[in-house]
Amino acid sequence: MPLPQSLRMTRQRRLILDELRRLKTHPTADEIFQVVKRRMPRISLATIYRNLDILSQAGVIQKLETAGLQRRFDGDISQHPHVRCVKCGRVDDMTGDARPPRIERMPRAEGYAIHGYRLEFLGTCPQCGKGGGNIQ
Repeated sequence: MPLPQSLRMTRQRRLILDELRRLKTHPTADEIFQVVKRRMPRISLATIYRNLDILSQAGVIQKLETAGLQRRFDGDISQHPHVRCVKCGRVDDMTGDARPPRIERMPRAEGYAIHGYRLEFLGTCPQCGKGGGNIQ
């Protein structure tokens, strides 16, 4: 995806973006910091937070927010559903035929102009579940 022309791509931003796109784990800012710090030892956690915010506002990455939990980030900005473990907070992409519902069929919110939505499934990850199974 091309970057917005108004977004200045600093060395730190480029490294954060490259690492986030490489990771498929939907990391927190702290996790991104640990990865980026290996290649840029003098980078600060504040710089990571600031640049993640800038990149998400520019639409270059997704910020996955759930009340009460640490924000996670996704380098894939396509409209796709996620699954979150209710025990550890791990987030993964849904695979297979997990098509989100069409926006035309969504319930209406009086007075709102809907711009999009995020679909998140809740479950127990393989590490936490040890055989928890799927909801039928």
